Amino acid sequence: MNLMNKKVVVLGIGKSGIAAGRLCKSLGAQVTLYDGKSRKEIQKEADALEQEGFHLIFQDFVYEEWKRQDLIVMSPGVPTDLPFLQEARKLHIPIWGEMELAYRCCHLPLIGITGTNGKTTTTTLVGEIFKKTMVPTYVVGNIGTPFSERVLGMAQEGYVIAEVSSFQLETIHSFHPKVSAVLNITPDHLNRHKTFEHYIQAKEKIFMNQNRGDFLILNGDDEYCISMGKKTKAKTIFFSMKKILDEGVYTKNNEIIIRWKDDEISLCSIKDLKMVGDHNVQNVMAATAIALCMGVTISLIREVILSFQGVEHRIEYVSTINNVLYYNDSKGTNPDAAIQAIQSMERPIVLIGGGMDKGTDFTEWIRFFKGKVKHLILLGETAKKIEDTAKQEGFSSITQVMDMKEAVGLAYKIAHSGDCVLLSPACASWDMYSSYEERGKIFKQAVVNLKEGEDEKAKKESSSFSEYTPM
Repeated sequence: MNLMNKKVVVLGIGKSGIAAGRLCKSLGAQVTLYDGKSRKEIQKEADALEQEGFHLIFQDFVYEEWKRQDLIVMSPGVPTDLPFLQEARKLHIPIWGEMELAYRCCHLPLIGITGTNGKTTTTTLVGEIFKKTMVPTYVVGNIGTPFSERVLGMAQEGYVIAEVSSFQLETIHSFHPKVSAVLNITPDHLNRHKTFEHYIQAKEKIFMNQNRGDFLILNGDDEYCISMGKKTKAKTIFFSMKKILDEGVYTKNNEIIIRWKDDEISLCSIKDLKMVGDHNVQNVMAATAIALCMGVTISLIREVILSFQGVEHRIEYVSTINNVLYYNDSKGTNPDAAIQAIQSMERPIVLIGGGMDKGTDFTEWIRFFKGKVKHLILLGETAKKIEDTAKQEGFSSITQVMDMKEAVGLAYKIAHSGDCVLLSPACASWDMYSSYEERGKIFKQAVVNLKEGEDEKAKKESSSFSEYTPM
């Protein structure tokens, strides 16, 4: 791709934007980085980027600045309906997402994975399977490593495994996976996409450039995914927990079954998986189907999935304190993901939830509390909205708190032996934290501090007992 001496503006001075800017600069472009924040808010990053030779613009992006650009590259977090972008389209200035930019520089076959939930787990698992083939494997995208950051350093042969969000899919044009997967569809990010229909349309873009030589992996238990199978030229492979398939991956008698090229083979028993919950069974089936389409052997797939422990921040066991189990599901950023976490718990739950408001309806999530959640602790900008909805549904055992430390401390007081404490917010993190990872780490540290306090208390009591016990 030729960007030599082209004028490129990258929108968003975050991880993806900086990676895209560096990629364009390495290709010979004159790069401007723009951010809607003030310079003062990111002073340290701004100073470092100027040392690298970038031109920076903050807050005001005037007509004279962008009308001369040859290309606009968008970070996924930047809304696509900004007024100056509308004007740029009228001037026929190309507008690409960071994912599109990196794809155009990539020579390796690409596997793209999207869906409302399960993307990170499935992408990580697929990456582990392909790494086991001893071929260079690059796991990139919404999972945390920008595609642009890795693309120029890739080997001559190998695979790219990309987690792709709806935000990234909004701004693709030629992006063309060899294998794509849509894991499931439930309402999410409606504050950005405005309607559920627009959200679905964004997800469908992952297969819009695929042809008859490609593969599309779909959830055969999801009505929206099933309908996508009628809209693609690619060969469609389904996975299902409810149906026996003529071809694909399904469950029968608590086993995961592969029906492939006229053979029916048991991959493994569900009870032998180290990850809990039906949603993780679906993630394993999707990863299996992806690997099969790329020619990976069943024995290798089986070896990896039976050893895979899951990903950080997704129903992650943290600690046990006084026979109360603590779980970090900070990645449960929408009601459907949070429902899956609730269903995975076998103990009464003290639940910590709330966060940024994405325009979500929490009614269905709260209906799953019955018989499972004993107390709900809320924080963040959705706290009142969730509490009001919960009370309408007849659930009133609720406390609002100011921060995570207070939430964990209160959960510790409420939970009894045999319970569990679950952080599964059903909301994004950006009202209080920079990411769901930061939120999860703060939760885990609060739990660790509690555990250390209990251990120290036990030591003192033991020491005191020894000192005064008659010999």
